[in-house]
Amino acid sequence: MTALTLSTTAAPGLRADAIVVGVAKDSGSKSGDLVVAPGAEAVDEAYDGKLAGVLGTLGASGAEGEVTKLPAPSGFKAPLVLAVGLGPRPEKDSGYDAEALRRAAGAAARALAGSKKAGFALPVADAADAAAVGEGALLGAYSFDSYKENGKDAESRNGKAPLGEAVLLGGKGRDKAYKAAVERVTAVSEELNRARDLINTPPNDLNPAAFAAAAQEAAKEHGLKVQVLDEKALAKGGYGGILGVGSGSASAPRLVKLSYTNPKAKKHLALVGKGITYDSGGISLKPAGHNETMKCDMSGAAAVFSAVVAAARLGLEVNVTGWLALAENMPSGSATRPGDVLRMYSGKTVEVLNTDAEGRLVLADALWAASQEKPDAIVDVATLTGAMVLALGSRTFGIMANDDAFRSAIHEAAEEVGEEAWPMPLPEHLRKGMDSPTADLANMGERMGGGLVAGLFLREFVGEGITWAHLDIAGPAFNEGGPFGYTPKGGTGSAVRTLVRLAELAAAGDLG
Repeated sequence: MTALTLSTTAAPGLRADAIVVGVAKDSGSKSGDLVVAPGAEAVDEAYDGKLAGVLGTLGASGAEGEVTKLPAPSGFKAPLVLAVGLGPRPEKDSGYDAEALRRAAGAAARALAGSKKAGFALPVADAADAAAVGEGALLGAYSFDSYKENGKDAESRNGKAPLGEAVLLGGKGRDKAYKAAVERVTAVSEELNRARDLINTPPNDLNPAAFAAAAQEAAKEHGLKVQVLDEKALAKGGYGGILGVGSGSASAPRLVKLSYTNPKAKKHLALVGKGITYDSGGISLKPAGHNETMKCDMSGAAAVFSAVVAAARLGLEVNVTGWLALAENMPSGSATRPGDVLRMYSGKTVEVLNTDAEGRLVLADALWAASQEKPDAIVDVATLTGAMVLALGSRTFGIMANDDAFRSAIHEAAEEVGEEAWPMPLPEHLRKGMDSPTADLANMGERMGGGLVAGLFLREFVGEGITWAHLDIAGPAFNEGGPFGYTPKGGTGSAVRTLVRLAELAAAGDLG
């Protein structure tokens, strides 16, 4: 993975392959619509104060994510200057938004694939800005080419290895706050990229057993406790939801409990992730054109896995337990049929009306298991419904909760770390649609508001008195379009940063 370092060296004297500077739109600037952002003063001076004009001549506009390359001035030890657009220039003294810095650094890092070292001379007013630039660079440089011939020996992008080292210029290398910022974003970014790797791994190599093995390996590396329930243990324990979903596959299901504990912890946060390693829809088979990306249906479990490991790496003073509900949803002679009734781990029975509404079934068992430990809060994460994509689009996840203040806290945490999210309701009138004449409830309800119906179903399996939230990441979990900012094509690692931030807030006693 790309290394992240701090340096007090001035941009002209840094031995690197490129120097990254920021430019922004500013209709009031002397050079027209383009202005060089703070951090690049030494670079602009080397161009006799005409860098904005030169970039304008080359067609640069300062638009977010726009990249313009030009030869470095005489005397620079780097041969290339890369200007990246930051979007509109902020009002005086307000500084650049952290997300604008992340996206700019991500676009620059992606454009520098094949380079060994680059200096980032973007606006860095404090440690928080340094963290944003560093995080953007580390996430933007991500590449998944393990299955390509040119990626056998090293990760590469179109034959080019990812940027080797991102050097943050303008920071205070010996300042504790800057050092801490670099350490934090390195840990979080590495774990987020771990989630991306898992999501991008083909389902023939990442079945439930393989996912569980990856969790065991990480637990050993980072001093976590891990418990894996195989199909025999699940049957003995009565986990009818997970077993029912996995019954049609040759790859048996698993329930993984991954625990990080801190002796100074005063709060316990439980995270539950949907881990359908491949979703064919089961007997209710998905239509043509909807199967190709279904390896990503374990993105929630990947996010939970990575968040627990990140909490351990950061040494947060909070106990965090991750529950990974892992199964493969396949059609076969042994698969669960529409009309079957499953007895869940909680004891409730569920009539399965649609086997493609399987995520809520595995989550239900895991939510009840998590509830037995009576944590201070439970957050589940899942690529749960297409309805949420229709409601919020492909870049925003929905937040539902049984506590308004908790839902608001999660929304604020997501905004703080740069993840787009939106609070959604749990309308009581939709619950009646899941009434079943045969079982305690059905796994389907009204078609309209399907994402909210799924949330209401999950609420049925949360222990009494426990604060709970549900994140439906169906939209942003997998990017089928082109890369943008620090977001690659494919698995994105959606919700990892929000979950880590929630753990930090819980450790600080600021999560209610």
